[in-house]
Amino acid sequence: MPDSILIEGITFHAYHGASDEEQAVGHRYSVDVVLEYDIRAAAQSDDLSHTINYSAVAKRVLAIGTENQFRLIETLAERIAADILQNFPASAVEVTVRKLLPPMKVPAQATGVKIRRER
Repeated sequence: MPDSILIEGITFHAYHGASDEEQAVGHRYSVDVVLEYDIRAAAQSDDLSHTINYSAVAKRVLAIGTENQFRLIETLAERIAADILQNFPASAVEVTVRKLLPPMKVPAQATGVKIRRER
């Protein structure tokens, strides 16, 4: 099993949604990211330059989530995964996007998607 870096619960308010109302009012979202990356060099050296900077990843997720508007959270997850693989040396990434308290006729805490992409 490869090493993983985990960033959970990157939360923000954004304007994604299939309906015009969702895109006008917006919702809260939560994103989890798991990056596959060999952390042995970082663990041995105790040096940040030998790992992936968690804060830098979280800032990119936040920017993608808040500076864009998509109809589907599937698109949001795909864009986040592509950006991470383009800008960080992870061998693979798993992205989970949750829309918190979604506007549905059945009460639900969240709806979401989980994707995994590799180089």
